[in-house]
Amino acid sequence: MTVPAARPASSARPQPLPEARPEQLGLSAARLQRASDAFKREVDKGTVPGVTLLVARRGQIGWFDAIGRQSPASHAPMARDSIFRIFSMTKPIVSLAIMMLVEDGELLLSDPAAKFIPEFADQKVGVETGSGELELVPLERPITIQDLLRHTSGIAYEHTGTGPVHQLYQQSRVRSRKITNAEHASIVAGLPLICQPGAGFNYSRSTDILGRVIEVVSGKPLGSLLAERILGPLGMADTGFYTEQHNAGRLAEPLERDPWTGEQVQLFNMIERPIMESGGGGLVSTAMDYARFCQMLLNGGSLDGVRLIGRKTLELMASDHLPHGCKIEGTILSPGHGFGLGFAVRKDAGVAPFPGSPGTFFWSGIAGTFFWIDPKEELTCVFMAQGPGQRDYLRTLVRDVVYAAVE
Repeated sequence: MTVPAARPASSARPQPLPEARPEQLGLSAARLQRASDAFKREVDKGTVPGVTLLVARRGQIGWFDAIGRQSPASHAPMARDSIFRIFSMTKPIVSLAIMMLVEDGELLLSDPAAKFIPEFADQKVGVETGSGELELVPLERPITIQDLLRHTSGIAYEHTGTGPVHQLYQQSRVRSRKITNAEHASIVAGLPLICQPGAGFNYSRSTDILGRVIEVVSGKPLGSLLAERILGPLGMADTGFYTEQHNAGRLAEPLERDPWTGEQVQLFNMIERPIMESGGGGLVSTAMDYARFCQMLLNGGSLDGVRLIGRKTLELMASDHLPHGCKIEGTILSPGHGFGLGFAVRKDAGVAPFPGSPGTFFWSGIAGTFFWIDPKEELTCVFMAQGPGQRDYLRTLVRDVVYAAVE
């Protein structure tokens, strides 16, 4: 079988965003320095080797700092153009690609997943019996594209629980980077759902399935479609499913062992070319590249005169889509939040244990990367680190210290 090669980061020159003094943007330089100092303390404590912090407001960067070291095995300082595994920050990019195909008239949010991947037509829901066994029951309704975007499909992730469905995921090959997107989708379709579609929010491999839908609809490998429709037009030249060998000196690496638990940290090799182009977590990128993506979102779908998606479509994506009565499983969504079509969405000014504005939308990566877009404050932030065990702490800390600088 011939397998299309995964797309690397482009050889084109990355395009920066304009920069301005913090005070010109309604930001406090002194307080942004305190934000950097907070992360310098974390580096000194051994929480992470290093981080990058980029804060933009009103279309211009007001603060961009590289702190600490790029890798614990090297004395090379962290750099603005260091390359990170962004894992689930791949999801918003792939979700945007799906919505661009919706705008093209190629599919509908109400379309069943089985329309594009027939194996999903025979899927069942796994219901745990009192004896601990798994009973398979029919679907009450099909999984839709909207379900995949908002994680109400009933599909699971192997690392989000220990129940019988999660165990089946753990025993399968879904984590392999050596299978195709088509093979991955077939494996997932052969596993039982954790609940009926629409009944619960379960963070999952749904966006990986969307990656395969994109391939079926477009007739192109996922990486090629992303490069053509999103990464290329936005000038995100350092973003791809792997990077070339000549970038080996720019790779951000984690500590060998988690500083809090002592467990070994294992992340994928960014230079190794994968067969599977994971729509849920396979991209590598830089702070500046992702900041351009964020600025496009804040602008309502366009950047530098190039429109990727319509304003109303983006408004739809950044709205809460969880149905009334939908049970939110796990702790990945903080109180006061819902989930849209590819992003978490803040619904309340309070409730959550960190600052922000209603309407803010965001997501993160399991290795420690994080971004948010606050339309009310015209603010975007991109934070990059490679510290899987510290990710929850770091993404709360960055919101606390950055919002303190908004005047």
